[in-house]
Amino acid sequence: MPTKRYRLLVFDWDGTLMDSVGHIVASMHAAMADLNVPRLPEAQVQDVIGLGLREALDTLFPDRDGEFKDRFTARYRAHFVTPGRVPPLFPDAELVLEALDAAGYLLAVATGKSRQGLLRELHGTGLERRFHASRCAEETCSKPDPRMLLEIMAELGVDPGATLMIGDTEYDMAMARNAGAHGLGITHGVHSAERLLRHGPTGCIDALSQFPKWLAQAGSVADTGARSGPAQRGG
Repeated sequence: MPTKRYRLLVFDWDGTLMDSVGHIVASMHAAMADLNVPRLPEAQVQDVIGLGLREALDTLFPDRDGEFKDRFTARYRAHFVTPGRVPPLFPDAELVLEALDAAGYLLAVATGKSRQGLLRELHGTGLERRFHASRCAEETCSKPDPRMLLEIMAELGVDPGATLMIGDTEYDMAMARNAGAHGLGITHGVHSAERLLRHGPTGCIDALSQFPKWLAQAGSVADTGARSGPAQRGG
């Protein structure tokens, strides 16, 4: 009988489960205006989504000092956080997570968000009950360093070969590769399929609604220690 290849499914948050990329970019632009910083192109700002906030600011403003980045962080968070509101989840996110939870998978989140921000959005969406573990960049290392994924695997007692990282950025796919785990790219967020596939993921899909079918096809093997074959596009 085939067995599940994956025991642990680790999801990125922004751009993967939550449709928040536009709100992040708008909040970054608003912070730039507050601090009289020339407005950076949308594509340049979007490209750093997935990194920890400090790492993102180091990339966008390499010549600015720590005091500027502290002020920018405060202004960004003031614009991003709207009391009583969180950005919407992607279609099917809640249903997919519910089905995976019911099927007995261990579910986790690995994100560049702050812990406070993740807790606020988990509570606001009602998804906190679905996840067995989570890590935020401020608690460990930003993607693509593998540390947050390694810590989740250690906490839940799952080997890299039985772990799948699902994310919308090349940072997610590189983190999975660096941790020895499997990666699944999703293209409805930040980076294109071409960029995701450069980092050798097991596959790539275009929407969360495709994930159950992809998992049914790619996620069962006779030997759970076997590595996946070439990357596959979901359909």
